Amino acid sequence: MAEDDSLISVDYEIFGRVQGVFFRKYTQNEGKKLGVVGWVQNTEDGTVEGQIQGPIVKVREMQEWLRKKGSPRSHIERAEFRNEKKIFALEHKNFSIVK
Repeated sequence: MAEDDSLISVDYEIFGRVQGVFFRKYTQNEGKKLGVVGWVQNTEDGTVEGQIQGPIVKVREMQEWLRKKGSPRSHIERAEFRNEKKIFALEHKNFSIVK
């Protein structure tokens, strides 16, 4: 397996105007488009959090999308990524909205 094909998992939290602007739906659609799996949910603190898993190149593209683009009506102040690790198999079947 080439380095670019290595699977990784990373947790994320997005801050800004990200609730009530279809951020979760757009995140799910972007994840499916890129072929990554994971989940996304709103938090009680007004942020959006989740997890991304997939080939490192695709996860990096998703991170960039979360950092800079988001949904059309969102305003992203910052994106935090943590707990990045190599994995040997995907732990999710698709990209889902948890709540």
